[in-house]
Amino acid sequence: MTPTFNQYKDVIRQLDKNQGYEDFLLNLLKIEYDSRTEKSQQRKIKIAGFPYMKTLDELDTSRFEHISEPFVKELASCDFIKKRQNIVMIGNPGTGKTHLSIALGVKACMQGINVKFYTAANLANELIEAQEYKKLIRLEKQISKAELLIIDELSYLTFNRYQSELLFKVIADRAERQSVIVSTNLKFSDWISMFENKTMVTALIDRLTFKSHVLNMNSENPYRAEHAGKE
Repeated sequence: MTPTFNQYKDVIRQLDKNQGYEDFLLNLLKIEYDSRTEKSQQRKIKIAGFPYMKTLDELDTSRFEHISEPFVKELASCDFIKKRQNIVMIGNPGTGKTHLSIALGVKACMQGINVKFYTAANLANELIEAQEYKKLIRLEKQISKAELLIIDELSYLTFNRYQSELLFKVIADRAERQSVIVSTNLKFSDWISMFENKTMVTALIDRLTFKSHVLNMNSENPYRAEHAGKE
C-alpha cells in the first residue's frame, strides 16, 4: 500500500455527495501524481547541487538597471533550455547574478529538467582530480546528463593550461546541444586574464555567446548592499 493510498479516507471525506467511485479514483490518482511529481522535483534539486536555495519571488527585479521584469519572467519559462540557448551574466559583485542563476536552475528542476550547479573553481578542480584518477570520462558523462549546466563565479581566479582545456571541452561539447548559464564579474575583453591561451578564450566566448542571452548585470547600487547574505 502506497503512502498516498493511505489517504483514501481523507479523499472520501472531501467528496461531494454526488460524486461516486470514479471521482474517488481520479482524486486519489491526482494525489499520487502530485506526490510523485514533488518527490521528483526535490530529487532533481538535490542532484543539482545548489549551494543554497533561492527563488525568483525573493529577487527584487526592480533593482536591475539593464534587465526588465518581463524578460526575467521570459527566462523563468525555461524556453531557453528547450531552445538550447545559453545565458551569460556579466556584472560587478553583489548584483544578483548567483541568485538569478540558482532561481532559474530551481525553476528548471520544477519543470523536470536535469540541472547541475558548479562554481568555476569547483568545476575546474573536479575535472583535474577526475583526470588524475582516470575518472574524467565518467565525470564528463555525468555533466552531459544535465540539460542545464550553471557555472558561477567565472572570474575569481586564473586557470592553468590544463584547467582551461578541460573547462573549454565541457562547454564546447554542449554547444548547440545543451544550455549553459555562466556568471562573471569580467567583461569579455578581460577574460584573457583568466586563461593562458588567447585563442581558446576567443573560441570559448564564441561558443557561449552563439544563440545566447548576454545579460548586463552591472549596477551602481549593488543588490547585495541592501540585502544581507550572498547573491
